[in-house]
Amino acid sequence: MKNLSLKLEDDIFQETELIISKGKKNRNRYINDAIEFYNRLHKRKLLSEQLSKESKIVAQDSLEVLAEFEKLFDEGQAI
Repeated sequence: MKNLSLKLEDDIFQETELIISKGKKNRNRYINDAIEFYNRLHKRKLLSEQLSKESKIVAQDSLEVLAEFEKLFDEGQAI
């Protein structure tokens, strides 16, 4: 486990302390859980952006393949 020094804005710290005082987690566990949650959220966002970018890359190829199939179908060569 790594130790680090962390500076929080006063309002975030106060809200965190209020939530911790009403729960059963200590401050360290709460902050670790929050960072883990944010990391998962951010990874999903990055993956979504990557998939969107790659979908745009293959979109034109997909349309061309579809056009070829339609041409074959129109010519009666479809299976």
